[in-house]
Amino acid sequence: GLFVTDYFTRTPRKLSPFRSFASIELFHFHIPEDTVIAVWNLITFKEQGGTFGDQCPDRSITVYFRSGAPSVINPLHTHFPRDTAVPGSFALTLTWTLPNRTTGVFNVTSPLPGDWFLAAHLPKDEGKISVKGLYEECQYLFQPQLIVQRLVNIAVLYPGHVTEQSMAPHNRSCLYKVFVPSYTSRVLVEVLRCRGAEGCPLWLRVRAKAPPLHNSTTLDCREHTPCQLAQDLPFWQHWYYVLVEKHPGVPGTVSFQVTVQLTDCSRPSLARPPFLPSSASMNMPHSFGSAGGLALGDSSPPTSPNDTKHPVPIPVTLHTGERCWPVRPTLRNELDPFSVHFYIFFGPNVSVPPDRPAVFVINLLPVLDSGGVLNLELRLNVSSLCGENVTVFGCLNHGVPLTSGDNTSVTCETESLAGFLLSVNATASLSRLRIPYPQTGSWYLSLRSLCATEHGFEPCTNVTAEVYLRAYLSPCINDCGIYGQCKLLRTNNYLYAACECKAGWNGWGCTDNAEAFSYGFQLLSTLLLCLSNVMFVPPVAIAVRSHYLLEAAVYIFTMFFSTFYHACDQPGIVVFCIMEYDVLQFCDFLGSLMSVWVTVIAMARLQPIVKQASVLYLLGAMLLSMALQMDRHGLWNLLGPSLFALGIMAVAWTARTIRRRHCYPPTWKRWAFYLCPGALIAAAAVLLYAFVETEENYFYIHSIWHLLIAGSVGFLLPPRAKPSRRLGPLPRRKGCGYQLCVNEQEELGLVDPAVASINSICTS
Repeated sequence: GLFVTDYFTRTPRKLSPFRSFASIELFHFHIPEDTVIAVWNLITFKEQGGTFGDQCPDRSITVYFRSGAPSVINPLHTHFPRDTAVPGSFALTLTWTLPNRTTGVFNVTSPLPGDWFLAAHLPKDEGKISVKGLYEECQYLFQPQLIVQRLVNIAVLYPGHVTEQSMAPHNRSCLYKVFVPSYTSRVLVEVLRCRGAEGCPLWLRVRAKAPPLHNSTTLDCREHTPCQLAQDLPFWQHWYYVLVEKHPGVPGTVSFQVTVQLTDCSRPSLARPPFLPSSASMNMPHSFGSAGGLALGDSSPPTSPNDTKHPVPIPVTLHTGERCWPVRPTLRNELDPFSVHFYIFFGPNVSVPPDRPAVFVINLLPVLDSGGVLNLELRLNVSSLCGENVTVFGCLNHGVPLTSGDNTSVTCETESLAGFLLSVNATASLSRLRIPYPQTGSWYLSLRSLCATEHGFEPCTNVTAEVYLRAYLSPCINDCGIYGQCKLLRTNNYLYAACECKAGWNGWGCTDNAEAFSYGFQLLSTLLLCLSNVMFVPPVAIAVRSHYLLEAAVYIFTMFFSTFYHACDQPGIVVFCIMEYDVLQFCDFLGSLMSVWVTVIAMARLQPIVKQASVLYLLGAMLLSMALQMDRHGLWNLLGPSLFALGIMAVAWTARTIRRRHCYPPTWKRWAFYLCPGALIAAAAVLLYAFVETEENYFYIHSIWHLLIAGSVGFLLPPRAKPSRRLGPLPRRKGCGYQLCVNEQEELGLVDPAVASINSICTS
């Protein structure tokens, strides 16, 4: 056949250490039909400060692959919530082969068509809280590339028709495909009139959705006569691929005929009719490839000496249990993204008769519905059992309903079909099932009632059980509980939801309490972070005593908002918010920086030098507000105004030193007992904040930060300014009119006005 190669790539993204699924990087690909091989080229490289990060440590990168929906991963080995089904996925760990670059390759032969998802992350780190911009961070960038090779013009088999084929000596195999519509209970593939050098040296392989593999359903035509391969309960609305492969080392040409027969379970006495000119009559797509590139219904099947099709009546034996029951649809009601309810007509209470199952279908839209959680709930109405020991079993299967004819069977799986089992009875009347990131398409729920006896389960007689059925999509499991937050995430045009846990809780639904903080620990951390702000009371008292009323007001503002910000910022349940979190955070950051600003400006003592020194307080408030609005966690946006204030103080102190020809402040006691201890305390606070603080020690390291910063303010705040020795204006006599004071000597120009004594004549 003819191969076509397609190439797909994605933009490199920065990887993060794993904390929850919200911290992974998700990539979405689409693999076309008839793909025989898919190769992912996984490129990873390091960066630091805009250049190659040769000095960055090697950190392993884990990549997960899954078809149909994102992978449900659990690298921390936490516990999943109850009644949660965990679908499997492929995992690959990349190691570094070069100092700053590594490449991995992941091959998938005959991959399933449709959506594929890749998830990548770094290992969990120690949770260090780094100051943004303090140093160049090592970045690990990941870029996946996909190369697919697919076959074109695969020969299409039509049910009930025989296709003749001759396999030349240089050919190893022939590939066909047949479309299986809904309500098909059986697919039978048969090789007829096989002639070769050694009998019938052929292998017959069949697989759904993609070309067969070496471990697909296989039959050796040498050992089986007739060479028939049957597939019970095939997937509806999918292609089935048939591979006829020649044994190795067989010389000469092998000729054979291949035919496919589909059994229609809606008409159990009839097989699928032979070729019909209308595609709608076979529930097939309006256009699909054939051996000659024709669409079904456009013309009759092509004929050739080596590839002929003609209807042949094939006897079909109907097996027990191939009858299918009516499938009841559900009504889709969308509320929000991943908030969808599926309502049953004449429900939600459904009756399960004793002689047949009740089948329902839930349709999940492609891409849109795979990023949430599919929830299913069964509740048995015990009063409807009439005292009988009845158990209602539910089988949830993807692609095709499981309606076995064996009523005593309670399994929901076959060799080629996986499913989920639910059961309710008089003692356990409630059953739930949660499937995170479900595959899209049709999900079928089959309900049947069986009575428990001494010999196992048997069909019930004259008992119709009533079951309350609820099916819905939700973003997260139980909205992540009280110790988590459900986040709606996006990667390109794909939306998905994940839980972000707090207070030491882990797991897919934040239900794993192995490392959870106790209530006492949460209360202690909250009290430490809040009450440590009381340390600002001494600086407030010192400022009021020294007549620094504006500084005292700023310290009170900082103490108030820092207390209530940390009361609202707690991860657990000991939380108290007096206003919106964002407002509290902004006021806390602004108050902290303004405390530094006004303290440094007060230390500069600008009033004798600059008459309008209050302008600097207003300028600082405006600059700090702008910096916090730009980036509240950026280092230089916050450090810049502080350095500017220190520069003003240095200029003021230098000017006084030059003018007085003496070091300022002039006394050594001021340096030894106030300035140096205050500077050391402030430096220790900054070092703790920048280099020691982590997520685990945050509550007490940050409390120490509060104590040190407030203590340094108490040391650094200058004493009250001494009153000026210059004489002020003379008191004016009370009376009507005004006073005109004239200095005679100054008016006559006899002396310098700067040193003239006051000897004025005042007239009224």
